[in-house]
Amino acid sequence: MTTKTSPATPSTPEILRYTAFSSDPSGGNPAGVVLDASTLTDTDMLAIAADLGYSETAFLTPAEGRHTYTVRYFSPKAEVPFCGHATVATAVALGERLGPVDLTFETKAGTIPVSVTTTPGSTPRAVLTSVEPHTEPAAEADVTEALAALDWAAGDLDPAIPPRIAYAGARHLVLAAGTRARLADLSYDFDRLAALMHRLDLTTVQLVHRTSDTVFHVRDPFPVGGVVEDPATGAAAAAFGAYARELGLVAADSTLTLHQGDDLGRPGVLTVELRAGDPRVRVGGTGTRIAAPTD
Repeated sequence: MTTKTSPATPSTPEILRYTAFSSDPSGGNPAGVVLDASTLTDTDMLAIAADLGYSETAFLTPAEGRHTYTVRYFSPKAEVPFCGHATVATAVALGERLGPVDLTFETKAGTIPVSVTTTPGSTPRAVLTSVEPHTEPAAEADVTEALAALDWAAGDLDPAIPPRIAYAGARHLVLAAGTRARLADLSYDFDRLAALMHRLDLTTVQLVHRTSDTVFHVRDPFPVGGVVEDPATGAAAAAFGAYARELGLVAADSTLTLHQGDDLGRPGVLTVELRAGDPRVRVGGTGTRIAAPTD
């Protein structure tokens, strides 16, 4: 990555780097953040995202309403409708500038409210509220193909957590590993999994392992974005929360803790809040700025 953070000019906006779901710059999931993309074309945004090399970069332009922004998200290969970790990263960047604040992000997936809280001596924390989620069955043939691409056997799955496609702004295939060791050992056929995901319009495959009633370890292959694995995935966390509630795996009123990135050496923690009577899912975490490379 050669793009450097620099002051904005009329032709070159400031490009920031933040990590989401960790207060440590070496943890969580890094994202690019452009707080004023009003001069950028689609080609410009894709080029910036590709140069940064992060799984997503968020691009903001002011919209009508107080603290309201239109937000677009680009992976190194394409635009995606919604990205949770880049939303948290962007909200943290705005919180550092505005203090505690309620934000509204207008995305291609819908309107995303985000609240930012700040505590002296601590990194800001952002909580996003998803669009209304839903789930759908995963075809047996598609699950078989996903397992083949992952080099998993059917017996590697946890029968208590069945495969399903979940949506909360983007589509994810949920597959549950029966053991933590199975989840930790991830080496897959990049092109084969990408082809399946393109056919099913999936953003990631959400691989999960349950360690207690409300605690899960998760991993997210992301070949359609040109990235082997997403270190911390807010959109998939929201989708999984809706899935877990719909299938009765957790209570309608509950808070889930998702650990992600441990197997990549970038540990992060995502909090998923479910509220009885509200179909939307809230996903929260801390974030912090990453220093730009000097080379």
